[in-house]
Amino acid sequence: MPSLSPRRTAAAAGAAACALVLTAVAPATAAVVPAPITYSADDAALSLTPISSFETGVFDESAAEIVAAHGDRLFVVNALAGSVNVLDYSTPTAITPEFSLSSDGVANSVAVRADGLGVIAFEAPVKTDPGHLVFFDATADDAASAYLGEVAVGALPDMVAIAADGKYAVVANEGEPDDDFEIDPEGTVSVVKLSNKVKASSQKDVKTADFHAFEEGGSMTLPADVRVFGPQPHGDDHPVSRNLEPEYVAIDGNTAYVALQEANAIAVVQIPSARVTGILPLGFKDLSLAENALDPSDRDPRDAPTFDLRTYEGLNGVYMPDGLNAYRTGGQTYLVTANEGDAREWGDYVEASRVKDLEDDGYGPVCDDSPLAAYTDDAELGRLNVTIEDGFDAANGCYSELYAFGGRSFSIWTTAGEQVFDSGSAFEEITYAAAPDFVNSNHSETVLEGRSDDKGPEPENLAIGEVDGRTYAFIGFERVGSVAVFDITTPAESVFVTYVNNRDFSVSVEDDGEEYLSQAGDLGAEGLAFIPAASSPTGAPLLAVANEVSGTTTLFAITAH
Repeated sequence: MPSLSPRRTAAAAGAAACALVLTAVAPATAAVVPAPITYSADDAALSLTPISSFETGVFDESAAEIVAAHGDRLFVVNALAGSVNVLDYSTPTAITPEFSLSSDGVANSVAVRADGLGVIAFEAPVKTDPGHLVFFDATADDAASAYLGEVAVGALPDMVAIAADGKYAVVANEGEPDDDFEIDPEGTVSVVKLSNKVKASSQKDVKTADFHAFEEGGSMTLPADVRVFGPQPHGDDHPVSRNLEPEYVAIDGNTAYVALQEANAIAVVQIPSARVTGILPLGFKDLSLAENALDPSDRDPRDAPTFDLRTYEGLNGVYMPDGLNAYRTGGQTYLVTANEGDAREWGDYVEASRVKDLEDDGYGPVCDDSPLAAYTDDAELGRLNVTIEDGFDAANGCYSELYAFGGRSFSIWTTAGEQVFDSGSAFEEITYAAAPDFVNSNHSETVLEGRSDDKGPEPENLAIGEVDGRTYAFIGFERVGSVAVFDITTPAESVFVTYVNNRDFSVSVEDDGEEYLSQAGDLGAEGLAFIPAASSPTGAPLLAVANEVSGTTTLFAITAH
């Protein structure tokens, strides 16, 4: 494989100021723990086994976020360094670093086409300014020869995806506000026509879809359950468009489906015309139903938390998906979401409040006649984080219902936005069965139920792959870590298959420091990539997982039973 070359400067290469440069990549160390935690269904058709890991040696700084595979290489977004690390996994049990691809700003996402045309999404040094895409040759020997060119896109391009036919790249431009909430760019979706060769697109190949049609008086009606809320620093200047923040992209044919996480919705984008044709509200999860029970407290009781799944009439979950993917089965396309949840907190505005603090943080207390009124102590719902923006009864000045962040689940939807499956409380049940002493642990510390009062295991992202004619969803949990696998071949009948956590909970990272990272294993699963058998160096499928807290990228062997 290619060797390192001297650091490249834009001037030396005669390229644009944002051209790729080579930066140092830390050597790998072993981060596969001696006894990964596993748990499987009795009839599990496959298993996951961690076989190697590349470690940056950087703790809790987002040094491994998104991962893509091409040939014998993994391309891993290192947000701390603002770059993409290129790793050689031709020997999957020994991942080795090659070089790193950097540009102005911060790398957020990477995608590679089958022929080796790669695209990296970079946010600008000032994140509210327009970002850019850098095109590169994924087969190049070094960073200098990898650079192909770049184009400008919208503010904070957070995710880039390439259509299966290779004709377009689609970019979710999140458009987050600045930290003071004084500047709030519009959320947009850029569509870039790609060359049929391994070469850069030009600026004329870029179209951008906006949400102007959904503003008041526009040609499209914004569905009632699409969450548009919070301060409007620009007043009536496109308040809906500035509020919507595209997060993740899934592509099916000429249609892109784009997660609007905080809005709890999915935008439908017609790719060739770069036009938003609809917004699908996802609705809310009824947490009074037995199949949707949750553990809502880390103090039940204080200093001795007990895992206990419960239901509450009047309590709802807001799905707010982060990761989003699409697949076809039975002649129909389905969307799969990892229902993470996310609260806005910019400037003086804070959306999240603990239930017991709603009277001070929100617009009023829980209503006395609400079925939730009897459950506001710490052992029940008092410490649960909920949004101040939903459930408020303005006429009576109190909250009649409460809405928690995320679904603690993954869901499958039709392309019309109809839910056909939700995993309910399975994630908390599975992680408890696998490691009962560490259920709902955090990713930066080892603790029992540390995240029960927030988003539980916190499903962050997912990959979809086919093994032996069956279709599987591989879902990564950001907080407790780990990957759960579900067979989704028949969407409405999706079932749990297996679970693995490459983490050693006996290693206390928060106390022992970064030198113990390799012993702790993987912390904070953020990005996943399924590598089919036909593309794998082993001839069998693999799963690559990037972990933002441990800064590790780990390969899992997928073994069919």
